[in-house]
Amino acid sequence: MKNRGVYLGLALAAILLVFGVWVLSFFGSTLTIKRVAMDSEAAAKRVAVPAAQALFNPPRPEDAPESIRAEVMLGYKIMTETSKYAGEYVSKDSKLSCSSCHFEGGRSMESFSLVGVGATYPRYRDRNEYTVDLGIRIQGCFDRSMNGTPPPLDGQIIQSLLVYLQWISKDIPIYAKLPWAIPESMDNPHKPDAANGEKVYKDVCARCHGPNGEGTDIAPPVWGDDSYNDGAGMHRVRTLSIFAWRFMPKNAPSLTQEEALDVAGYIHEQPRPKFVPTHPDKIERLIPLTEGK
Repeated sequence: MKNRGVYLGLALAAILLVFGVWVLSFFGSTLTIKRVAMDSEAAAKRVAVPAAQALFNPPRPEDAPESIRAEVMLGYKIMTETSKYAGEYVSKDSKLSCSSCHFEGGRSMESFSLVGVGATYPRYRDRNEYTVDLGIRIQGCFDRSMNGTPPPLDGQIIQSLLVYLQWISKDIPIYAKLPWAIPESMDNPHKPDAANGEKVYKDVCARCHGPNGEGTDIAPPVWGDDSYNDGAGMHRVRTLSIFAWRFMPKNAPSLTQEEALDVAGYIHEQPRPKFVPTHPDKIERLIPLTEGK
């Protein structure tokens, strides 16, 4: 009888053990399935969430990692002292620099900022009738806005500028919308009045840019032999007017939209170098681009 009780106890213990293993297995697998499902759902949400808002917080050139710091610093110096560091690619004794339009090496919001361009190129450009990379875009600045010649894409000038522009675009999501990007025009129906623009220029602009647009020690020329040529973006009234309205006079912008359009129309009529292309703008399409494939 005693042995029989022992056997029954062992059998009951075995049953309980098997049941316990089954319970643990059941709930363990359920938790695993639930965790995987939750992870999958979270992953789906991460994919579906739009890119984070681009924040204007450009890092300092000197804070670049040691592995790229020398190139970043050179790129910054090319931006701010273009004649000194890229003199062979700009006109002799040029008073222009990249910072003439892109203040503080493109790191300022008080001008045509370049913060983020490293994350928003390649992009389609009407001038090229093709999608181009940032290197080709920089070349266009040299031969138009700087009235110079484009440095080679595989040379130190362009490559250092690319490294610099990528660095100041740090942490900006690829193809993010840049809240500080300047629109192409003011969308103002006012027709530029060059006569009034001359008055605005004399009253507001001449003190920095010179009475004859020749530039001074504190501001670049806006017409004449040392200025940008007629192929530059600033030669467009819509581009120059929005720059003048948003940023001029420097550090204390005060022009109305109508005044900006008038003075842009006046400057547009003044003499400047003629753009002489050094290479084709259009990209030859040898391979057909098929839509939707």
